Amino acid sequence: MASKAVLCLSGGMDSTVCAALAARDHDELYALHFSYGQRTEARELKSARAIAELVGAKELLELKMDLFRRIGESALTDAGIAVPEAGAEIGHEVPVTYVPFRNAHFLSAAVSWAEVLGATTVVIGAVEQDSSGYPDCRPAYYDAFNALIEKGTKAGDIRVETPLIRLKKSEIVRLGVELGAPFHVSWSCYSSETEACGVCESCALRLRAFREAGLVDPIEYAGSSRTA
Repeated sequence: MASKAVLCLSGGMDSTVCAALAARDHDELYALHFSYGQRTEARELKSARAIAELVGAKELLELKMDLFRRIGESALTDAGIAVPEAGAEIGHEVPVTYVPFRNAHFLSAAVSWAEVLGATTVVIGAVEQDSSGYPDCRPAYYDAFNALIEKGTKAGDIRVETPLIRLKKSEIVRLGVELGAPFHVSWSCYSSETEACGVCESCALRLRAFREAGLVDPIEYAGSSRTA
């Protein structure tokens, strides 16, 4: 029987590495992407499509939801809240780019699809260490979600896996290079869809990760941010 996995694919650096991992470890990979009103919605979808094709996913399910844009309170979805530049203390406070309980929505859709497909694995690129400090990227969150899946699904055997959650960003970059992850088509910037800004928190974490790994990020950055 073919091993199947459903992947939450944002198009960012971490989900790109998860895509390469899941493609390696499973016979059939099904990717799921959400457009939820984020500033870089079109660019992220373009990346997700390219990644899914390059890693050989059997299907990319593209979903669109308006909830987060309508409720606001996140710099990613609310035009009235500016995306801040990265500060020195990344991860010490939950930033304004946090989207309220977002990953629960993504995981719920992924688990529903996994039930239909007969897949027992859902993969998401959550990272706790060396990251922004979002509460839905902590191991306890996924332990609780797996308990919910066990109680609330027909078979009860679907598990959410977070293969990167305890890794540093530089370790994720190195792993991605080893796997041949298509970083060149990924997108992490919170504010721009043309050239990555290089100054938002997501860009700063990504640039630092590549620098600490001794590598050059293959995507384009505005100005001289690539070496920041």
